[in-house]
Amino acid sequence: MAKTDVRRRFGTSVRRLRSRQRISQEELAGRAGLHRTYVSDIERGARNVSLESIDKLARALDIPAGMLFSDQGEPAPEVVTASLLASDELVDILFIEDNPDDVELTLRALKDANITNRIHVVRDGAEALDFLFSRRDYAHRQPSDRPQMILLDLELPKVGGLEVLRKIKADPRTKSIPVVVLTASRQHRDIAVSRRLGAEAYIVKPVDFQNLSEVTPQLSLQWALLKPGLLPRQGFIEAKA
Repeated sequence: MAKTDVRRRFGTSVRRLRSRQRISQEELAGRAGLHRTYVSDIERGARNVSLESIDKLARALDIPAGMLFSDQGEPAPEVVTASLLASDELVDILFIEDNPDDVELTLRALKDANITNRIHVVRDGAEALDFLFSRRDYAHRQPSDRPQMILLDLELPKVGGLEVLRKIKADPRTKSIPVVVLTASRQHRDIAVSRRLGAEAYIVKPVDFQNLSEVTPQLSLQWALLKPGLLPRQGFIEAKA
């Protein structure tokens, strides 16, 4: 196995074990006597870890060191949402939605379907851009720690959904992130604009496992319960209501 794969799998194991104990990277670093950036690099698979650091991490997590190598096959048992996710952690999905009812329905549907991807919720367009570009409250995030997919509501306060999409697709750092637009109606006039701006798909709300699963395999995303490796279909993808 390649060295980078070993580092990545080890980092994933550390992240999962830490998440199960509901502790942040900063707290783990403090317990282990390590710098937070060092722990972040470990979890991203970007750091060769010494035996001394492995021992410190195991002691900080109060587990045998062997668990750091044996906990790589099972996904974390729950969706980790904004209330549990520190702003410096790795994220699979950025969910941009200001309607609390839609947020609750979507997260419940994904959790009921045993989707284990790590989700971070932001409530307006300005915060979404800060998160993506490591600004203001998110300035300490690693610029390379970008989500694997963005669920984007079009009706957002502060900065509208179309403007958020425009900035995402105009910046070389974020333009490759698949964006799934959320809309209340298939006839929404902004769908055509979203397509022109580069959105990969749209879903008519409410989001559930069925309509999300119709678009994610075609976007080649690495979901825990969806089969990866399918080639993305050219053009705009519609999820049927």
